[in-house]
Amino acid sequence: MLLFPLLQLAVWATIVHARFDPSRFTWYTSPANNFTSALPLGNGRLGAAVWGSTVENITLNENSIWSGQFMDRVNPDAYSALDPVRSMLKQGNITAAGQMTLARMVGSPDEPRAYHPLGSLVLHFGQEDSHVENYTRSLDLLKGRAIVDYEYHGVQFRREYVASHPAGVIAARLSASEAGRLNVAASISRDRYVTEKAATVGNGTGSLKLRASTAESDGINFTAAARIVAHGGRVSRNASSVVVQNATAVDIFIDAETSYRYADLAAWEAELDRKLDAAVRTSFPVIEQSATADHEALAGRVHLDLGSSHAAGDLPTDVRLAKYRTDPDADPELATLMFQFGRHSLIASSRETSTSPLPPNLQGLWNEDYEPAWGGRYTVNINLEMNYWPAGVTNLAETLGPLISLLETVKPRGQDIARRMYHCDNGGYVLHHNTDLWGDAVPVNNGTKWTMWPMGGAWLSANLMEHHRFTQDTTLLKERIWPLLQSAAQFYHCYLFLFNGYLSTGPSSSPENAFTVPNDMSESGKEEGIDIAPTMDNTLLSDLFHFIIETGNIVGINNTDTARASSSLPRIKHPQIGSYGQILEWRHEYEETEPGHRHMSPIFGLFPGTQMTPLVNSTLAAAAKVLLDHRIAHGSGSTGWSRAWSISLYSRLFDGDAAWNHTQVFLRTYPSANLWNTDSGPGSAFQIDGNFGFTAGIAEMLLQSHAGVVHFLPALPSSVSNGKVSGLVARGNFVVDMEWSDGELTWARVTARAGGKLAIRVQDGRQFSVNGSEYTEEISSVKGKVYEISLP
Repeated sequence: MLLFPLLQLAVWATIVHARFDPSRFTWYTSPANNFTSALPLGNGRLGAAVWGSTVENITLNENSIWSGQFMDRVNPDAYSALDPVRSMLKQGNITAAGQMTLARMVGSPDEPRAYHPLGSLVLHFGQEDSHVENYTRSLDLLKGRAIVDYEYHGVQFRREYVASHPAGVIAARLSASEAGRLNVAASISRDRYVTEKAATVGNGTGSLKLRASTAESDGINFTAAARIVAHGGRVSRNASSVVVQNATAVDIFIDAETSYRYADLAAWEAELDRKLDAAVRTSFPVIEQSATADHEALAGRVHLDLGSSHAAGDLPTDVRLAKYRTDPDADPELATLMFQFGRHSLIASSRETSTSPLPPNLQGLWNEDYEPAWGGRYTVNINLEMNYWPAGVTNLAETLGPLISLLETVKPRGQDIARRMYHCDNGGYVLHHNTDLWGDAVPVNNGTKWTMWPMGGAWLSANLMEHHRFTQDTTLLKERIWPLLQSAAQFYHCYLFLFNGYLSTGPSSSPENAFTVPNDMSESGKEEGIDIAPTMDNTLLSDLFHFIIETGNIVGINNTDTARASSSLPRIKHPQIGSYGQILEWRHEYEETEPGHRHMSPIFGLFPGTQMTPLVNSTLAAAAKVLLDHRIAHGSGSTGWSRAWSISLYSRLFDGDAAWNHTQVFLRTYPSANLWNTDSGPGSAFQIDGNFGFTAGIAEMLLQSHAGVVHFLPALPSSVSNGKVSGLVARGNFVVDMEWSDGELTWARVTARAGGKLAIRVQDGRQFSVNGSEYTEEISSVKGKVYEISLP
């Protein structure tokens, strides 16, 4: 492993810095020393994490490789416990209600399937670290390409890697600057459940094949393979490796296919061979060109300038991160780099495929562990939803397709669980706080603070509705989104019960917080989390019923679903305000066990919802701010994703300086060397959601559109007084470009991609003109027309 002193890193950086735009590239002067230092690539289905060592280790993933087949985990006692639990909750017997819920309603086993790694592509070059010089390893966020460069005994060696969405493969080119100087032995490695491993050669080409399963029995079966094409030299095999000697360049194409998408081994291996044979015929240069063009077509839509970092931006990324911790103001471009890294990661981990696409899980697409943190599953009480927060506003709406597909898998599973757990047989589906690739909908884990939360379908409905608001795609809304919204709402029409005059949830929780049982309830002083109608549940229900009505109006549906939504809305309890002016979290003002809890669930209506935002309800916005300040003052933002959420929450309150402070705290605290978000800082569990939440937070400072108005610079930080951005998207499918100077908008342009109502607000309500005329009222925009905003 290469270990350079920090001074040498900085000196080398000044030599090569012209090659690396500090807002576009992550780059390093040594190989990765752990997984969270590797360079992540992906085509939406296949993932690769490039380490860059002299013995190269490329961690491989395929997003349907999970620990096993579908399990029916429903507890047969669940329905018989429902009414007794509700009666206990109504009577204030909180502790007994929680105990019965966990004893009789939790699934068995209590966890669904976990995400597994595929394995590694291992490349032995016969080189020693001590003779490597002038080493760089870089990831181009615009083109989605990783490159490793170094000298060895006077020869320049290069490795180029792409994950091609058009070709469906990972592709690599290994090359030497002098003919015949490249030697490499390639193999595919996996530690568990390998059934066959083979290497073959012929016609100057080598092939690797690994067949494996994810369990001894009842696992997901798969085949991974590689084609190895040598340019010059000799190709042979050695046990399960392909050996290339005295070549000038070597191309490698990799794919994996699984039983999740294909009926039998013959079918998935036929697909694997088809892709790899086509890649060999196409050649690496053409594969690389199409892969980078495809990635750039998405990543290049948004350009962001938050100021130049000058000398700080010339440093390798790991050195920048270290320096940022003590001098964040010297490197504003690090925030731009992290913004684009989030967009790169979404493109890499969420793309449509021909069969059963899957969305990014808790670790996106990248995982090296057979027992990843929290199973690497889809956690739906914040994490999966946060993965898609940047999709609409940062011009990546196409990435939402895999989420829609997963929910179409969840729906029939959730309908079955709605029938068996709640006797709801009206077509409604339920989803608790976790799911897996099979759409598991049963309560997960066994804890009073998180297990019993039947609101997953309601929250994910918000992601679906937001997709339409950004794209105005009425066909998708009617054909695929409406059935999911309809089924989610149908469940609650059955499940909700009257309590104190309101339609209420229960047993439920406020993710993942707990309260102290008060003296007038049983077992006072005990920590509990299960209750009736937490504030978040009510907010989600109100939003869902509004979505049903809104969608009905758009696509011309006027039926019992829309009528029931209209009649249910007034019977959902509005958010309540507590003794010190805060939004209440539960039905009573219970004492919090964690005043600085990481979840901001009670103020969902501030972000990503809208009910508590200043332009919608200033009273609730003020109360949301009280609770937010209270949480932060007591230590909230203690995980990367929680801190990222805080950026958007303060942006919605138009507090740009607070939002920027949380931006800097995030960058100082949570990123690993390769910029992946972590749970509590480098060395702790990697979670991709914080990366996506960070990107959404930066966008939220600059552009908001949730209140029916395109709002320019609603939360511009004073520290970012000059800058520009192009390609952001406002709801209504308006593309926004703008510049600002000395803290004020100087120019903006809106392009109407769909037409329709265009209402505009600039910063705190400043006067402006549109196409030379003073703006006084909303505009009926025309599809394709450009609207120029100028200030006096």
